[in-house]
Amino acid sequence: MQSSDGAEKSQQQRLVFFDLETTGLSKSCEMVQLAAVSGGHSLNLYLIPRGQMQRGASKVTGFSVRRQRLYLHRQPVFTNTLREALVSFIAFLQMFGHPLVVGHNIRRFDCPVLARALEELDLRAEFEAAVSGYVDTLPLAREMLKERGLKSFRQENLVRELLGVNYKAHDALEDVRALQALYSVLQPTPELICRHLFTLDTMKDKPAAQSKEPKGQRPLRENVRQTAKITESKEDKATQENM
Repeated sequence: MQSSDGAEKSQQQRLVFFDLETTGLSKSCEMVQLAAVSGGHSLNLYLIPRGQMQRGASKVTGFSVRRQRLYLHRQPVFTNTLREALVSFIAFLQMFGHPLVVGHNIRRFDCPVLARALEELDLRAEFEAAVSGYVDTLPLAREMLKERGLKSFRQENLVRELLGVNYKAHDALEDVRALQALYSVLQPTPELICRHLFTLDTMKDKPAAQSKEPKGQRPLRENVRQTAKITESKEDKATQENM
């Protein structure tokens, strides 16, 4: 017998929420923090960049680099090499059986930064073999909440509007925890998720129209739909058993 809590846990483990903090916003920026969460499991890694922190990024995130050491709010933090961080992220993803990777504004920013780092270390194929695809909650939220008249779809604003709380934004671990809670409130349908699904190969394309799908993406979408159906049927069964 499977409880409804078990069904919800099963659903959570198919999603991995991730976020990066970087040295700036340029195309050549580097990671300084990589965090991911799925249910109660989390990953939080700091990296020493090869380049300098931009002043604006340092002010927003609290990260600074001095004498090849990384500091967060003036306190030194333990750091990993880029390879160590990416290998650890791949291992984390492999725990959940080809999950969907979910993040806020990841299509335009985090995923390109991640893809560049993976390609640099020849880890892209291994990474992509560990995931089912990617979903950006920024356009997802814009579509779901377009009638609410929100002035901003920044993650911290959405969390404040929908969850009624403030949190420590621009800390990657706090960001992914908040996003997981936000996603559970949004509860997008499988069809909506599929419309916003992309891969590292298609992330630079414009989102496909509902009637058209990028070449090679249909099996990926069908897998997501099938996963959602299995989860929904388990939840229905659990509800009936607990009645």
